[in-house]
Amino acid sequence: MDTGNNKGIEEEKSIVSEKEFEVIKEKIKERPINRKQLLKRTILTVSFAIVFGLIACLTFLVLEPVFSNWLYPEEDPKPVTFPQVEEEILPEDMVQTDSQLEENVEDTEEAQVITETIVEKVELEITDYQLLYNKLYAVASECNKSLVTVTGVKSDIDWFNNPYESKGQVSGLIIADNGKSLLILADKKAVEEAEMINITFSDGTQAKAELVGTDTTTGLAVISVSYELIDQNTLNLVSLAKLGSSNAVSLPGSPVIAIGSPMGNRGSIAYGMLTSVGNTINVVDNAYKTMTTDIYGSTKAGGVIANMKGEVIGIINMNYNQETTANLITALGITELKKTIEKLSNAKQIAYLGIFGIDVTQQANVELGVPYGAYVTDISIDSPAMQHGIQSGDVIVKMDEHAIEDYNAYIANMMNLEPEDTVTLTIMRQGQDEYREMTFEITLEKQE
Repeated sequence: MDTGNNKGIEEEKSIVSEKEFEVIKEKIKERPINRKQLLKRTILTVSFAIVFGLIACLTFLVLEPVFSNWLYPEEDPKPVTFPQVEEEILPEDMVQTDSQLEENVEDTEEAQVITETIVEKVELEITDYQLLYNKLYAVASECNKSLVTVTGVKSDIDWFNNPYESKGQVSGLIIADNGKSLLILADKKAVEEAEMINITFSDGTQAKAELVGTDTTTGLAVISVSYELIDQNTLNLVSLAKLGSSNAVSLPGSPVIAIGSPMGNRGSIAYGMLTSVGNTINVVDNAYKTMTTDIYGSTKAGGVIANMKGEVIGIINMNYNQETTANLITALGITELKKTIEKLSNAKQIAYLGIFGIDVTQQANVELGVPYGAYVTDISIDSPAMQHGIQSGDVIVKMDEHAIEDYNAYIANMMNLEPEDTVTLTIMRQGQDEYREMTFEITLEKQE
């Protein structure tokens, strides 16, 4: 009985299992694919990927320099300075005691005896003359290591609308090293509007340069050549120019060498002597001394004048020659140029007030009662000075808190100022009976 029941139960379980299996075996139909929707999703996904990729690229390009400068900060160029070299006779050196005078007389008599003996025993040969010139050439060759040829290239159109390239070449002087590039002084007319500037070093190698700054009054420019663009062998060959002094009292009559392009062509050299150094060229807000020589050169001469030590004492500038001396090599004294060159080398703009001036002489002070200071001889039209009422005949006695005792003091203070600086100018203006003090606040402009 029990066995029959168990058998029935097992049969029922078997029937149920088969039914469950049949249910499981039912065919599952796949959902039909919507190709249009799939295409849209694919295009949308690809578009988002492209957009995110572009955003990532732009973000990297913008932030990469920031992170690079943060992780590996790039050093700024070192400031360029040119110390003044003064060679003046001190007052104590000009006064001699009686014993010193007696010693000098004895030395002079002894030197005369020696000189007479030498003249009697020594005869100069042509080889001695050649030896002298060889030594002069050795000095010039050493100076040439600091000279380059500057070529400015710009595009132009001729009368028939045909494009062509025009080139202007001038001599340049390697004046400084700011730690990242060599700085070169040259005439601005060849580089100011140039689309490309090329430098040719003394060994013939070339490199591209960039304009740093220009000065309108002197016509000078400073350009830079990155060390990355200069061959190491060239760097080992070139040298910085040694800047001397143009204020030494013993300069007139001393021998000099003109190098660069004194004859109008590159690499020319001429020897001669200085004939004068005392002429002053008054320009707006400044003044420069000219140095004249007996060297007959080109009216388009360029380059520098060096002394027998190989020091540059003048930058050749033929613009101020008179008609009767148009071909005599003339230069601007390096001492008066140093501050201007320094500002240009540091990419600083030169401030402009618009004043021409001179010193007040002792005679004018004693006889006419003119106070000491910078005497204003003229004013530039539409300059800040004219716009604020400065007049010819005014005497500038103070700039801010700095006393102005002469025109050189005015120049020195102007060189320490920048365009957009506001300066308080104290002047003395002549009235009916006496000079009266007036004060002006003037905002300086950029030199054009």
